[in-house]
Amino acid sequence: MPDSADVVVIGGGVVGSAIAYFLSCKRQKVALVERRRAASGTSGRCDGNVAIHDALSGYNCQLNKMSQDMFPAIAEELDADIEWSRKGAVVLIENETEMTFAKPHCQTMVEFGMPFRLMDSYEVREDEPNLAEDILGGIEVSCDGSLNPMALCIGLIRGARKNGAIVYGGTTVTGIGLDAKGEVERVITSGGDIVTRTVVNAAGVWSPEVGRLVGLEIPVAPRQGQLIVGERSLPVARRKITEMGYIMAKFERLDYCRDVTDDMERFGVAMVFEPTAALNFIIGSSRQFVGMDTTCDLSVLKAMAQRAMRFFPVLNDIRIIRTYAGLRPYTPDHMPIISDTPVPGFYIATGHEGNGIGLSLITAKLMTQIIGRSEPEIDLEPLRFDRFKPDMLRGQTQ
Repeated sequence: MPDSADVVVIGGGVVGSAIAYFLSCKRQKVALVERRRAASGTSGRCDGNVAIHDALSGYNCQLNKMSQDMFPAIAEELDADIEWSRKGAVVLIENETEMTFAKPHCQTMVEFGMPFRLMDSYEVREDEPNLAEDILGGIEVSCDGSLNPMALCIGLIRGARKNGAIVYGGTTVTGIGLDAKGEVERVITSGGDIVTRTVVNAAGVWSPEVGRLVGLEIPVAPRQGQLIVGERSLPVARRKITEMGYIMAKFERLDYCRDVTDDMERFGVAMVFEPTAALNFIIGSSRQFVGMDTTCDLSVLKAMAQRAMRFFPVLNDIRIIRTYAGLRPYTPDHMPIISDTPVPGFYIATGHEGNGIGLSLITAKLMTQIIGRSEPEIDLEPLRFDRFKPDMLRGQTQ
């Protein structure tokens, strides 16, 4: 282990890797500590969505769009093929009830400057001929893209190393030492101590464990999502396809009742279809609070497959080659935490839920600005840690 570092980043997923890379570009001496290997957690058990189609209008959408627009340059900059493509996405509207929500939602996004376009039933069928014939319409979001999450993580780490960062896999953080003033002094790991004044907790669903090392309770919970991978086949769809119910399920819209089975409702199942660069496809999604369990459940997978076939009947003739489950770092208001904390020198970058890949670059940029005490790209109030626990900062100077 090094004797010291300017910044220690805890967590080798895509968020931690991006932060390490951006800090190293600012000539910071960075140590990235990961208890297993790069992308071994959530970043290696997800799809490669870089999108705004599932964001809420206003701040949430603006943050996602800012990050999304950074990916073309990063794809050229990194010494890795991250399989970046920007084919857009379509959100399917299944019935008249969804259409009453979709029309004002689409209009609001257009007024906010986002490339949203309402499609009728003829247009969605022309766009994707394999769709079920009774789909009422859709919303096209032309700017959305996708990539390979593990390739992105590897590329960011490779770039950080070129800039002088030191990466430690298979290394567990067991403590964070504070000095007499309560400020960060060192990071204690299974491989030795690193003297530092700055720590970034980018440990995703494990960030609450890291927070407790300095006496902070971080309101992040693991929310499981399962995915199905199909075999190489005829091109079922040419780009990302999502149902409107996915947005409803993600943001827990209790005022909307979908026409789905009890299992689909209980497991938070909503159709997501994503073609891959390998010419197969990924099907999602589910949303459950089951602790840290990453075991696939046959009942959930069956419900997901049934929901996907409702929109794409052709899937009935295509085989599944594997399934997997990941854990999304969920916060109660569905917004990430990108912030300083009451503990001087201890920062948090977590809680991105299902948008960690897409928000990784803007998170890294903002965290670099926070640590460097420079003017941030965007108002940070909605991302602050103290929005959940305001009493934690009582008496602290800003």
